[in-house]
Amino acid sequence: MSVVAWILQIVLALAFLGAGGMKLARPKPALVAAGMGYAEDFSSSAIKTIGLLEVLGAIGLVLPAVTGIATWLVPVAAIGLALTMAGAVVVHVRRKEAYLPPLVLGVLALVLAVLRLAYPL
Repeated sequence: MSVVAWILQIVLALAFLGAGGMKLARPKPALVAAGMGYAEDFSSSAIKTIGLLEVLGAIGLVLPAVTGIATWLVPVAAIGLALTMAGAVVVHVRRKEAYLPPLVLGVLALVLAVLRLAYPL
């Protein structure tokens, strides 16, 4: 089960690192132009904050596990990312946009949290 958790940690960390990094690196108009219509509903600073939370969450999924320091942060980061994705689902549903990707990421983050609580590092 630990191997499954590690694979899930790495996949989720890469997904959130990419998504958060994009929000941090690209300006709001570029995100909207790239098809991320939800960005219209948020200020530039809110988008950057969401991106930062996603990047920090991605780091929190892997770094404590790799170093063996404060490993309890892995399920905490997973729960935080799941809550972030719950908010994303709400935004996408309200805008009548595709909500399946954040829903899947949120569920996978919850699964990881449960796995790491049941099978700590």
